[in-house]
Amino acid sequence: MDEERKYVEIKQICFSGKRKFPWNEVYQKLNEYNGMVVKVKETGDDIIIGSHFAKEYCGSIYTKQIHGMTEKAKGNAALIIPELVTNASNRRWTENKKDKHNLDAIKGWYRYDVFFTVPTAHAGLKGINYYRGTMIARINDCGIYLHDIINIKKRG
Repeated sequence: MDEERKYVEIKQICFSGKRKFPWNEVYQKLNEYNGMVVKVKETGDDIIIGSHFAKEYCGSIYTKQIHGMTEKAKGNAALIIPELVTNASNRRWTENKKDKHNLDAIKGWYRYDVFFTVPTAHAGLKGINYYRGTMIARINDCGIYLHDIINIKKRG
């Protein structure tokens, strides 16, 4: 499975919900990273985890549209955010296209690929699901700020 990729392992599921996913608990976990600066190994970029990150991660349009296994994967990826940032790869730059980000992303956006695993258990059998996502960071005069993880897809 993509041997060249560095998958970050989620060791134990902490967040799950059959009817309503506990995004408020995920939000609290993400706030623990507030003010942290994490270096991306591949590029040397210093990514700042700011106060806005938890709100965007838990309340973005993307997050509100996902359900089931993808929602569970994104929610539990909150447990390994620093490791995902460290192991992010394939940085791409895109210009800002939305007026609402004219100040906080004045220099555009970086997108990185992230890879992680989620443990599974069904009928007493244990396994691992592999996921890929896109980490988004906004760029402004003060630095590079983690914004969200989107486009999460289960790998074959």
